[in-house]
Amino acid sequence: MISWEAGVARGKAPLSEGETEPSEQLLAAEYVRMSTEHQQYSTQNQAQTIREYAERRGIRIVKTYSDDAKSGLIIGGRMALQQMIADVESGVAEFSMILVYDVTRWGRFQDTDESAYYEYRCRKAGMQVAYCAEQFENDGSPTSTIVKSVKRAMAGEYSRELSVKVFAGQCRLIELGYRQGGPAGFGLRRALLDERGEVKTELKRGEHKSLQTDRVVLVPGPDEEVRTVRWIYSQFLKKGLSESEIAAELNERGILTDLGRAWTRATVHQILTNEKYIGNNVYNRRSFKLKRKRVANGPEMWIRSEGAFEAIVEPKQFQKAQAIIAARNRRFSDEEMLERLTRLLLRHGYISGLVIDEADGMPSSGAYAHRFGSLLRAYSLVGFTPDRDYRYIEANRLLRQFHGDEIERVIHEITRLGGAVIRNPATDLLTINGEFTASVVVARCRETSSGGLRWKIRFDTGLAPDITIAIRMNRTNTDALDYYLLPQFEMRSKPLGLAEENGLMLDAFRFETLDFFFDMARRVSVSEVTPW
Repeated sequence: MISWEAGVARGKAPLSEGETEPSEQLLAAEYVRMSTEHQQYSTQNQAQTIREYAERRGIRIVKTYSDDAKSGLIIGGRMALQQMIADVESGVAEFSMILVYDVTRWGRFQDTDESAYYEYRCRKAGMQVAYCAEQFENDGSPTSTIVKSVKRAMAGEYSRELSVKVFAGQCRLIELGYRQGGPAGFGLRRALLDERGEVKTELKRGEHKSLQTDRVVLVPGPDEEVRTVRWIYSQFLKKGLSESEIAAELNERGILTDLGRAWTRATVHQILTNEKYIGNNVYNRRSFKLKRKRVANGPEMWIRSEGAFEAIVEPKQFQKAQAIIAARNRRFSDEEMLERLTRLLLRHGYISGLVIDEADGMPSSGAYAHRFGSLLRAYSLVGFTPDRDYRYIEANRLLRQFHGDEIERVIHEITRLGGAVIRNPATDLLTINGEFTASVVVARCRETSSGGLRWKIRFDTGLAPDITIAIRMNRTNTDALDYYLLPQFEMRSKPLGLAEENGLMLDAFRFETLDFFFDMARRVSVSEVTPW
């Protein structure tokens, strides 16, 4: 007779007291992933097939890893798969086999080597992977290796073909005048139409259509907002005010943006350049296909439908504004860019990314970083050595605003998904569903003298949150690079230092977006989170 510990160590089920050992029984974990494709891939259907497979072979399933409504294109957001690999490699797994429905449920990675890599990591740790609904045994034979490679390529190709079809469908809806995308923006609202084209209701921020036959269009917003949009164009065209001057006057009047925030040069500029204000429906300005990097597309790739919505700005006014902006934003030579940067330095006594972006008639800080390799390199060319106080005053102001925006986004998304969030106004600690707490921290990006990037995550140890959402900022500290989800036992009194590439255990909790956390916060209790 063997003990539980011995049975687990050998990958067998333990015997009850008084039983003899009839035969060795393998212990297995099942991995199921549900996307939004077909009912045949529901987690219940996958589990049924996997359990039938296990029964035929005398395998006992002791653990389930489930990723619900997760894309198979990338590993980011697939918490269960990452947790399973971490358990396998750390030696805490109580099983010696992993059962998966088929090759596609393991993933539809665009690079077949990536799919093979995750399986290889499991095999290297002594774990066998079986695909229960496939017609081949994953035994390492030449035949299974070839068939598996073909299946992986087919899975990736399916996603590519589906992406093309979905994109074509979205383009068709754009051409028909229907809205695809996010919030309407200041001065506009989203209206929901039924299959007959009749208005059903106005969609509030965060609301979405529930019927496949419904469509969304843009309509003019409240009269006060419409008048404000027209006033912005009037001040820009007739009085020659810059975006910054217009923003300052709006703020003095106490007028807020559609997000309830103060106006900036960027928010005014967006109103002056977006064709939706003259009724045009424009799509594909940016691409994020197959979960790859978001890219900005040229105007020749935009999909548009002119006159799709009721305009709130005269087209002639819009075109005049575009001509002024185009003349102002012509491509500068290196010498012109440095000359303008020098004048900005003389005017302010110091320069920073925020100062550059908020100055009228200047290329963006991103343009300087791209043209000269980095902002620090551009600074050195005009004889400016950044002073820590000056840089940090500006950067801290931007990061504080970003931190607040991210907290608001977390609260908004969890609430939209049906969860409940209580925010402590003094500490910003979030209590989610009355079950666990979360803290959002922002890690500034610092560039070393050799050009490397470093981050330090400072934990709210005094608050002792169950989960810390750590946001690594990008090189210019203007947007999120990625997110780390760290449970309480990862917390430490000293900051956690991160490089561009980090250890496997830390990478197991790294994600590109916050979608995984929003879904988890809606469903998971603290008792399920703590064991990480």
